[in-house]
Amino acid sequence: MNWQWSDIYSHPLWIVSAAILAIIVRAQRKASWNPRACPVKLKGKTAIVTGANTGIGKFIALDFARRGVRVILACRSEARGTAALQEIRESTGNQNVHLRLLDTSSLGSVRKFAARILEDEKELHILVNNAGASGLPSKITADGLEITFATNHVGPFLLTSLLLDLLKESAPARIVNVSSMNHWKGEVNFDHFRGHNLKHVMDAAYNHTKLHNVIWTNELARRLQGTGVTANSLHPGVVMTDVMRNYNFIIRFLFNLVGYFFFKTAEEGAFSPIYCAVSEEAEGITGKYFDSDCSLVLPAPSARDPALGVKEYKFCERLTAKP
Repeated sequence: MNWQWSDIYSHPLWIVSAAILAIIVRAQRKASWNPRACPVKLKGKTAIVTGANTGIGKFIALDFARRGVRVILACRSEARGTAALQEIRESTGNQNVHLRLLDTSSLGSVRKFAARILEDEKELHILVNNAGASGLPSKITADGLEITFATNHVGPFLLTSLLLDLLKESAPARIVNVSSMNHWKGEVNFDHFRGHNLKHVMDAAYNHTKLHNVIWTNELARRLQGTGVTANSLHPGVVMTDVMRNYNFIIRFLFNLVGYFFFKTAEEGAFSPIYCAVSEEAEGITGKYFDSDCSLVLPAPSARDPALGVKEYKFCERLTAKP
């Protein structure tokens, strides 16, 4: 009997089996905590979500709006930000959702955004630093920074620093920094911030910035002790978002193919950030790292080094100081 592998793959039983497997695998991704089961209402509170026009950021903002929060969508694209704004308002009925333009890769844009926030807002209770990018081509910004480091770390550091006083005045308040489990593959080399000795292999630069996110968050939390403002970092999970948009077609295709079965949706990826931002269980917790199931876990060893945290913070302060 002559047969080929293609005969198996085209057989109806193969298609049915694959469909059943997909359903089973996707069912295993259920999180231990679901925002829709959390009854917390936050009417009268104000939150900023960076990168809120798509992916995880949009679902975070959507959840906040459902809770009655005054939500500020901090987005780089006015067109995509406006579309997200309209979608969130229509979906939640909350008209107190607003768009402000922010490009975290530009220190000038960050300062302009923060200045308007300080002028317009009397309170700020939640800041979610979600905006980030992976696979960016090698480039030095107008500020002299490597673009991935500027976008993922230096910009969020400056934004948070500029809004710290407002957060303290609004306490209790929470700062939530979206990192990644990839921070375990990162390394600390302060030359990277200027693009020196930095290898652009796959997501290497991204991994380094995510490690810096965790190191900075832990030192920030230490400095905020006693202020009523908490700061935590987290891994949202391996999520199907457009974070891979800067990679070539083959890598994106493989990522999406595997991701359909095994990765979280953008909505599922928002669970851990939302947990850190609004849940009663996370109240008072600070300087910690959460995984995608909203559980406390230890970050990489270098992220637990207090001396490195101090060095990191002082370095970024000098880097973002006005000339």
